[in-house]
Amino acid sequence: MKRLILAALPLLFVGACGTAAPSPASVVSAQAVAEIQAGSDFNDTDVMFLQMLVYHQKQGLEMTAMAAARAKNPSLKTLAQAVQATEKDELSMMQAWLTQWKKPVDVDTNKSLHADHGGLPATGPAEIKALKTVSAAGFDTAFLNLFLAHQHNAIEMAHLETTNGANKEAKAFAERVRESRQSEVQQMLKLMNS
Repeated sequence: MKRLILAALPLLFVGACGTAAPSPASVVSAQAVAEIQAGSDFNDTDVMFLQMLVYHQKQGLEMTAMAAARAKNPSLKTLAQAVQATEKDELSMMQAWLTQWKKPVDVDTNKSLHADHGGLPATGPAEIKALKTVSAAGFDTAFLNLFLAHQHNAIEMAHLETTNGANKEAKAFAERVRESRQSEVQQMLKLMNS
């Protein structure tokens, strides 16, 4: 079963949110996150990145809440709780930046508007609903399978921002997102193989 799931991962990554040992560059305290100001120079990519990541992280918080409550593996439970703490702070910061820029906090979910940059995050309501109904015995594997693709999607969004964004703080944030999510992906792959 593990081989089948791992074989499917590259396909999930093409379509497509904390950690025990994050890299120093990705560690920013909750207070520091709350104090970061984005400034007034930004472009459409900065706005789209933040809006999409807000949408993405709301999904991630819903999934990690399930994992914190249902996961059998203590390491997975700890990872889910760490992701929640990080992403709640990031979510507040992103919403504050968008409000400061007088931009909508929520992304328009019309898929055709996002075709040029790979579309909306791949995790949809149907996948999250399915995760809620997975048996206790199958939950850890189902969560890891879904959340790996979900976090890989955050890496892709961060790459788009670092490549095409204009706002210095948003680009620095995107780099932190990329590093932390890559670390989470590596931890989840280890958990899948344990």
